[in-house]
Amino acid sequence: MTRLTTTFAAPRPALVCFITAGDGDTAANLDALVEAGADVIELGMPFTDPMADGPAIQAANLRSLGAGTTTADVLRYATDFRARHPDVPLVLMGYANPMVRRGPEWFAEAAAAAGVDGVICVDIPPEEDDALGPALRTKGIAPIRLATPTTDAARLPQVLEGSEGFLYYVSVAGITGKQQAQIASIEENVARIKQSTAIPVAVGFGVRTPEQAAAIARVADGVVVGSALVEICGEYGAEAPAKLRELTSALAHAVHTARQEQLA
Repeated sequence: MTRLTTTFAAPRPALVCFITAGDGDTAANLDALVEAGADVIELGMPFTDPMADGPAIQAANLRSLGAGTTTADVLRYATDFRARHPDVPLVLMGYANPMVRRGPEWFAEAAAAAGVDGVICVDIPPEEDDALGPALRTKGIAPIRLATPTTDAARLPQVLEGSEGFLYYVSVAGITGKQQAQIASIEENVARIKQSTAIPVAVGFGVRTPEQAAAIARVADGVVVGSALVEICGEYGAEAPAKLRELTSALAHAVHTARQEQLA
């Protein structure tokens, strides 16, 4: 079993936490997330045009790039994280250009050497899987796909084919951080997706509070939180780890106990 399959096989939903690499003290911020109960880490690769992201993550990208963060730095953060946290799944999330610029095989090999478990590439659609997917699979890295409320029955099989690790269900069509979809809509769409696949479904985009996270955890295999954590990195700088620990601990408790409360 991989680290991702082991994590999602646990008898409780998983909390997936996102921050941008190079935005503040990345190592300390990552450690804070893990110590507070994050089950999976998503590490954002900064990019000049993060088109799927809202203002918080766009700002984090600019701060990181302004500090000179490179793809080599991101891979170093990953390598160091893996040494400190041998069992916590690590997913790189970003855009195609930094991933394929030197060739998909180079990136896949470097990511595998760094201990990366999965890759979310926002702007390579399933139809263009050959651009990166085969290289990742050859190295044992899960290509993690995105589905949205507009992914209909005709398109869903294409999204699912070749997906590994987990499916990231984007609960609102649009950019990260701002909207929060109705739980009924999320539940309906997650159930629809799970009729077609055994891959775990994690839901994100717009999750900011423990209450929202708990509501989603009752109907999904995982909950992804990004913008709320990234805002802490931007606002608190060197003090961010303590604040990240505080919010992540509350989120983790909400996600991990959501179904117990449902049964009670």
